[in-house]
Amino acid sequence: MSGTYYVYFLRSLKDGKFYTGQTTDLKNRLAQHNRGMVRSTKARRPFELVYWESLETRSAAMKRERKLKSLKHAGKLKLIRTFRRAKTC
Repeated sequence: MSGTYYVYFLRSLKDGKFYTGQTTDLKNRLAQHNRGMVRSTKARRPFELVYWESLETRSAAMKRERKLKSLKHAGKLKLIRTFRRAKTC
């Protein structure tokens, strides 16, 4: 399958923790998380999308997701802050 793949961070508005995932449709995936359709995040709803990257292949998205999941909380916050600054410019 070809197209654009995304890796993303969601922040739980309930407990402030992050969830890292990948998808081809950010809007739909966020809706699935917020409707409780994802078992691993169901109890931590609602979520906001705070970070995303686009990649060209699923393989690249999977590798990047593993890398992002390995970051400590502080590393994720730093990445999100940089992302927000870039999006507002």
